[in-house]
Amino acid sequence: MSFTSVVVEEQNNKRNQSDSFDSQEKTESLFQREPQPIPRVPSQQNVLLLPAPKQDYVFTPDHKVPQVQSDSELLVKVQTIGLNPIDWKAPDFGFGIPSLPYIAGRDVVGVIVKAPKAQSRVREGDIVIAISTDYRDVRKAAFQEFTVSNYFNVCRVPSSASRDASASVGVAFIAASLCLSICFGVDFSKLPGPGRGPDLLGLVRSLDRNSLPQDVVGECFDAINVKEIPEPGQWIAIWGGSSTTAILLSQLAKFYGFRVIKVVDVGKHGERLSQRGADLLVDSHDHARAVAIIRSVTGGKLRWAVDTIGRDTASKLAEPLQSEETDGKRSHLVGLSGVPKTPQPGVVFHSVPIKIHHEVQAVGEALMTWLEKLLARDIIQLPDIEVDDGGLEGVNEALHRMRRGEISGKRLVVRVS
Repeated sequence: MSFTSVVVEEQNNKRNQSDSFDSQEKTESLFQREPQPIPRVPSQQNVLLLPAPKQDYVFTPDHKVPQVQSDSELLVKVQTIGLNPIDWKAPDFGFGIPSLPYIAGRDVVGVIVKAPKAQSRVREGDIVIAISTDYRDVRKAAFQEFTVSNYFNVCRVPSSASRDASASVGVAFIAASLCLSICFGVDFSKLPGPGRGPDLLGLVRSLDRNSLPQDVVGECFDAINVKEIPEPGQWIAIWGGSSTTAILLSQLAKFYGFRVIKVVDVGKHGERLSQRGADLLVDSHDHARAVAIIRSVTGGKLRWAVDTIGRDTASKLAEPLQSEETDGKRSHLVGLSGVPKTPQPGVVFHSVPIKIHHEVQAVGEALMTWLEKLLARDIIQLPDIEVDDGGLEGVNEALHRMRRGEISGKRLVVRVS
């Protein structure tokens, strides 16, 4: 299904709650640009191809440069790739690979070498974060020298931000934002101050439900009732709080007013995470004790929880959730890597509808303009990173390091050019 563009101008003006920058901030100096001239676009490029599951990616020269196919699309020359766990898990376990040979990769920073024909906030020469949540379209993949994106799926990199670090934030920010906004119903437009964001749930529910992909309609329209939406001051528990998504999630949750519990390897990550949006760190070494601590601290009234690891830890995190409805309000658990197999009375299990970032134009644009503002105003901290200068040829070894567990608590990014 192509992206949904059924949003009238009045809705855009009303729903795009990501405060526009003031006149001073609209100057070009706010965002990074590539010095002229813009790099020439060749007809061929180097790419990494996955020939089959359980194999390494193969460095392949003389591959065709992807072409834009609509007025909303643009072309980016890739400078830095942000590696994600799915980049090695997908080939190892055989999921998320719609065709073979396959080009993978979700997060890049690069320069726009071909601007979209449609009117937009970006232009040729802008340095942008390009976020590919559309894994079926290999034109938009990261493991190549040039990649296609839609203008509403790119975020300009502020002058104050590191390009390398910016390559680590894309998909993680989308997942964290949609988790809080769509699954939990958090309305960031009600917040005071310069970081005020969008009301994504309100935006999505203003659309015709038949205009969305059918596999996310239930999550977007039916999974949470507006009377259940969280209030500032309530607790949220995040299991696996050292991942990039968890770090951004906790920052956004604190920004909204949640009190945040992170379940992590305290000995390994405690000092660093204590400075990034956690009110309480709980050691993950003993699962039963972690559950008991969460239940005790929240007085048995925890209603909001997110697991970033897998089905087993999601099942553990469901245990301290309040199971009895209060005034018709249920508890809610998001499983970023799977939800518990067994339903739990009074608890709703959620999966993040990540595809609405690219399927629903208004959602993508609201998220990208908000991220631009959060980064430009230093409202969120970028993850710690490790930079690999190996280029595309070095991606396999970088992914092997991730497989071996050598990269923990930070993101590995690879410079391509």
